[in-house]
Amino acid sequence: MPKDTPPRWDRRMQQRLARGEAAALGELYDRFASLVHSLAHRVLDDDEAADRITREVFGYVWENPDAYDPKHGSMRSWVATLAHRQAVHRLRQTESAALAAGGEGTTEDLEQKVREASAAARADYIVTSMPAPLRAALELAYFQRRDYRQTAADLGVTEDEARRRLRLGLQLLSTANTRPVTGASAPPGYGRAL
Repeated sequence: MPKDTPPRWDRRMQQRLARGEAAALGELYDRFASLVHSLAHRVLDDDEAADRITREVFGYVWENPDAYDPKHGSMRSWVATLAHRQAVHRLRQTESAALAAGGEGTTEDLEQKVREASAAARADYIVTSMPAPLRAALELAYFQRRDYRQTAADLGVTEDEARRRLRLGLQLLSTANTRPVTGASAPPGYGRAL
């Protein structure tokens, strides 16, 4: 996982993009393209659609660098939010079109599919964004089926520290299923499809 980007980097990147520096877009792409693609793929389960979303997100960032507001979070979070929103929007479009064309299912099924894909993408983002010690503890507990004592031994930390890391990691993951407040207004570029 790339290191957390400091706020100063975010502001400088936004300024460089606003000046039209193509190298800045390349740097941003190198840093976040895999994140954007994986979030889009997680929602859409389609490589071509994820490629399209990736191009759209970076095109939007290039054309609208002032839509990013450092007060609302990091550049990484903004780009991930753009990808997530665009992928969910595309999923709704394609599934709605399939329903309208006589496909199986109901609008409730469609919304359930969108909620599940959205929660899975948020969970992936949370895991890749959490601090490495928390992620390592969760990976040991989940993938290797270690309890907190074994996790503590594997990580070389106290049992209390292992329990703390697991608890914090699970608390972060539990937020993946929370739905945004209906009717809440999002800052420009944060909550609408591109």
